[in-house]
Amino acid sequence: MHKLGHTRSANQRDHLLHTPDTFVRTALPGMTAGTAIVHISPAAGAAFTQYTAELESGGSLGPTTAQRFVYLLSGTAELTVEGATHALQSGSYAYLPPGVVHRLRATQAARIAVIEKAYVPQSRVAAPALLIANEESVTPTALGGEEDLQVRGLLPDNPAFDFAVNTMTYQPGAALSMVEVHVMEHGLLMLEGGGIYRLGDQWYPVTEGDFIWMGPFCPQWFGALGKQPAKYLIYKDWNRHPLT
Repeated sequence: MHKLGHTRSANQRDHLLHTPDTFVRTALPGMTAGTAIVHISPAAGAAFTQYTAELESGGSLGPTTAQRFVYLLSGTAELTVEGATHALQSGSYAYLPPGVVHRLRATQAARIAVIEKAYVPQSRVAAPALLIANEESVTPTALGGEEDLQVRGLLPDNPAFDFAVNTMTYQPGAALSMVEVHVMEHGLLMLEGGGIYRLGDQWYPVTEGDFIWMGPFCPQWFGALGKQPAKYLIYKDWNRHPLT
């Protein structure tokens, strides 16, 4: 049914809410048998690009010279890099350093969250190495001692990395303890459940499949609603001086 221009999507100076009813799919250069939903990119003011790749069986991502993080949302795939092939399933993820030649191919229809960013080197610190793991292998920790809010850090807390990616899981009714305002920007993909997000001076209902970009210093807060946990995948720039 035509909704006469109604959508939950919103694009403000310091934040973006991108909801599935507004997704536009396109093939990116080098991608085969698949399309991408580009959620955010430098064209909108971000310092990174994040998209969801939807691959048919046998489809593959295109190449990149940037560093790349991939998280398998559904389906199965194989990642070939440095002479070895690794099987990926839902919850598998990989960090691919800049310039590393690799091939990610779906072995059945797959959805993949992809983050790409130009690497910012740091003096006397070597660039990070290839990392392939599964979210379930990462021990969760309670954020601020709040047991109903569990965080899994998918990348090591190491100054070689210039960004971090976490999953955060909220039990129904759990919420951030404060409205945060900080220099880091975020890319956030809702994986499960839903709740209310405050972005700037606006309040948005959010649910599985929604994407949020938060620019630097955007006031932000989230509380989980409903009968099931809310979970999201979240990116932030990290470990670099604000002048870089």
